[in-house]
Amino acid sequence: MDTVLSPLYTAVSWIIVQFHSLYAHLFGADTGWAWGLSIVSLVIVIRICLIPLFVKQIKATRAMQAIQPKMKAIQERYKNDRQRQSEEMMKLYKEAGTNPFSSCLPILVQSPFFISLYRVLNHIAQGKTVGVIDQPLLESAQRAHIFGAPLSVKFTDSADKVTALGASITDVRIVTITMIVLMSLSQFVTQRQLMTRNVDLTVKTPFMQQQKMLMYVFPVMFAVFGINFPVGVLVYWLTTNVWTMGQQLFVIHRNPTPGSHAWNERQARLKKAGKLAADGTPVRGGLTSLVKGGKAEAPEAPAETGPLVRQQPKRQTKSQRQQTAPGAKPAGGGGPSGGADSGGPSSSGTAGSGATEAGKTDPGKGSASGGKRTGQPGKRTPQPAGQRPKKKS
Repeated sequence: MDTVLSPLYTAVSWIIVQFHSLYAHLFGADTGWAWGLSIVSLVIVIRICLIPLFVKQIKATRAMQAIQPKMKAIQERYKNDRQRQSEEMMKLYKEAGTNPFSSCLPILVQSPFFISLYRVLNHIAQGKTVGVIDQPLLESAQRAHIFGAPLSVKFTDSADKVTALGASITDVRIVTITMIVLMSLSQFVTQRQLMTRNVDLTVKTPFMQQQKMLMYVFPVMFAVFGINFPVGVLVYWLTTNVWTMGQQLFVIHRNPTPGSHAWNERQARLKKAGKLAADGTPVRGGLTSLVKGGKAEAPEAPAETGPLVRQQPKRQTKSQRQQTAPGAKPAGGGGPSGGADSGGPSSSGTAGSGATEAGKTDPGKGSASGGKRTGQPGKRTPQPAGQRPKKKS
């Protein structure tokens, strides 16, 4: 294994040495603060490089949650045909753009660095140079203590070995147990906040049961394996757990899973700040107005634009036009209803008599309604053949 991971040993040891040379000016070269903070800085560098993979892990986890009902349906449908079930599962993963291993990608990428750090610290405990750590740096690392515990010792080490490194077995046990408890607790809190606040509660899937089981299994695994980790590795693992917990809190606060408790809390915050309308739609101009200290603008209602209907004018007879003209005298001494009654359906006389009266009133101009349409569009007033007005010569 040392031959395969030798380049990583060199990379890990080089990063630690570079940070150690920086912190040595502040705390001293042989102090636990200089070496411990170098390991913490190594974690920060690795986790910053893993941020793109962490984003991909979030997307993959949410996609896996979304397709859980479809996966269950495929398992029920092809429970007697394993090959067809696998084919349908792979097809579903391809359509969703995810797979079960995507959520484990950051852990898998981080594992070689974890193993390399473990081996580097193990070499230091055995008094062997490794990577860029030469003999002077090796002796400095062996003299470094964190709260009385050397970086290279483990909980299970004998009292003679601990004493040879200038430490007390009691101090080592107290420090290692405290760090193991903190490491397990941080892992539990991270998993619990994921389960209780960032899971879509509207969909009940086996994925939720798996996450709930891991919430209790992981802390136990850390407690069991932690007694075999050197103090330096415990520092590394505790730091990465704290980073994961903070990173998870940030994601839950800013970009929670839709349908979760954190999502509902975020929607309530945005509505209270005026950035969301009552129906959940973003308010236009809300962020700018809030920065300037004003209130968010309410969303403008779209204007109701219906089809334009053109109002057609009513047809009028010649006598009606004369009566409505300004300064015109009513023909035949009649009122405003005289012309309207000449051909309307509510006239007291016949249509013919109405036409005759109109003809007598103004003989020079002919009948007021002869050949003209009345107030009812599309109809002509019937006229007797013998009483039609004569044309002017």
